[in-house]
Amino acid sequence: MGEYIEVVDIDPASNALYRPVDLDDPKLLAQDGLAPSQTNPQFHQQMVYAVAMTTIGHFERALGRVALWSSRREYPKGGGYYEYFVRRLRIYPHALRDRNAYYSPSKKALLFGYFPIEVKDKFNTPGTLVFSCLSHDIIAHETTHALLDGVHPRFNVPVNEDVLAFHEAFADIVALFQHFSYPGVLRDQIARTRGNLANENILAQLAQQFGRAAGRGGALRDALGAENPKTGKWEPRPPSTTALDHTMEPHDRGAILVAAVFGAFSKVYHARTLDLFRIATEGTGVLPEGAIHPDLAKRLADEAARVAMYVLQMCIRAIDYCPPVGITFGDYLRGIITADHDINPEDEFGYRLAFIESFRQWGIYPRGMRTMSAEGLMWPTGAEAMQDAGVTTMKQDEIDKLFVALSDADARKTGSRRPRRTAKPIQFKPWDLEGDRLKTWKDIDDNSRALWFWLVEGAGKNLAKAAGLVLDDGKKVPATVFRRNGRIAVEVHSVRRALRRTAKGSTTSDLVVEITQRRAGYFDPEVQKAKDKQANLAKSDTGDFRYRTGCTLLIDPVSMNVRRVISTPGDILDNDELERQRQYIFEGGLSPNNAYQAASRDMSSREPFALLHRHGG
Repeated sequence: MGEYIEVVDIDPASNALYRPVDLDDPKLLAQDGLAPSQTNPQFHQQMVYAVAMTTIGHFERALGRVALWSSRREYPKGGGYYEYFVRRLRIYPHALRDRNAYYSPSKKALLFGYFPIEVKDKFNTPGTLVFSCLSHDIIAHETTHALLDGVHPRFNVPVNEDVLAFHEAFADIVALFQHFSYPGVLRDQIARTRGNLANENILAQLAQQFGRAAGRGGALRDALGAENPKTGKWEPRPPSTTALDHTMEPHDRGAILVAAVFGAFSKVYHARTLDLFRIATEGTGVLPEGAIHPDLAKRLADEAARVAMYVLQMCIRAIDYCPPVGITFGDYLRGIITADHDINPEDEFGYRLAFIESFRQWGIYPRGMRTMSAEGLMWPTGAEAMQDAGVTTMKQDEIDKLFVALSDADARKTGSRRPRRTAKPIQFKPWDLEGDRLKTWKDIDDNSRALWFWLVEGAGKNLAKAAGLVLDDGKKVPATVFRRNGRIAVEVHSVRRALRRTAKGSTTSDLVVEITQRRAGYFDPEVQKAKDKQANLAKSDTGDFRYRTGCTLLIDPVSMNVRRVISTPGDILDNDELERQRQYIFEGGLSPNNAYQAASRDMSSREPFALLHRHGG
């Protein structure tokens, strides 16, 4: 048990409870932990703990704040809900005897399975066991699901064809680039590929043993290519601008995003190692036959590790620059480009250009964009958004009143989201990687109340319009738009602090604010029209599905200027976007008999990832 996670080693299938490993035991500390073992449950516990903590560390460095798990909610019979802080994620190394491993949002736990091998070939011995908790890639993948759920809990609600695919792809990206943090493996693969990481290598493969044991013949997923079933040989997968048009299964669709990110990494790695190849080949750039020199392999490995870690940080940092609901691959590209620009405007090594070019080659681009330039892809600033919306830019005195002090005791006693207004601006206490996580969680809730008051009742109304939010301003709003206490509901989901280090070594701080609205949607368009026109909608009538829109705001906590406005394509009144979501959900949007179709139709599925990863998906 630690600050972030606890390992509970219960094996229900074997009716066993394994003795927990003591990682603080002086004997274990002296020998750097238990030696790798397929059969020792204590090593399995050590393995999941170590890899999960490594993954958490990458997230905290990229996002500049302590990691928080998604809150636990309880829904009493009288309505509403109670929200509880989750200090530790539970990990069960031997939770199931099944070819599966998944993150459970309801249990706040990672459940790993194990299964007997049934395949007989050069890689497998029938009857022996494969433990998913011994796969670095699977552990990192599932931990990433939990971390992403802590930042964006609505990213597991499939409202378009990219949402589930993004969750899978993002988890794969984190697992994939963590390979480059292991020097021995990295140098070995650099030597084997003679420095050309576009060739087949285990750095680009995920869960190799698991995939072979499941009868796939190779790794569970490969960012570069796959085995040709006719020839039995590995072949690279060339980029295709039409790949997304005919790929709907979430894992396969997510693999395209992974390939695009790995393609960007390859472009930067190639550009940064050209000089090394010229030096090693006396200017020809063509290596002689045979093994490359160990010194060259080490230098290439150093460059690969440096580029991979930067790309990993870019990919994680971008999740703060995404809309709070309905994520698409194009939105994610905009998030990557904008986040990197804000922290490294010069882009000396061309990372952003590499991403744009690679995503273009795979046909990934934001809907409605006129250009695929770095400038064109960046999310608008607050001033730009207000200008585009035709509203008055806030004056400095209005900005200074962005956050007002509130009485925590009064707000909690009444349960009100309207804090008592005073003249004193709220003082944000520093949040850093050493801060208390429970206090951070409470501060997020308090700051959300303050921002709600400013946005709905204060000087922030102009910004609300620019951000695509609909308030009570005299317009005729459909009855299906969710209301609270007779007014259009605006949910300020969270106000998080991010402290990041720029390319020049200075630090920059942001408040990351997520705001959503919702509307009852119906599968039958005629029913939708009738419900929209009603004077009032029954409280129990929540529709066939929930249509949500919203925005993410990035605010400078010192000047209180709104640096970025990141909105969903339409607002809560946009019937075209509502129809787009209706078509995806009602018609499935997935191939027949797909295990995810049930999750897409059941928007309230409590275990979407159990379906997602069934049978080794």
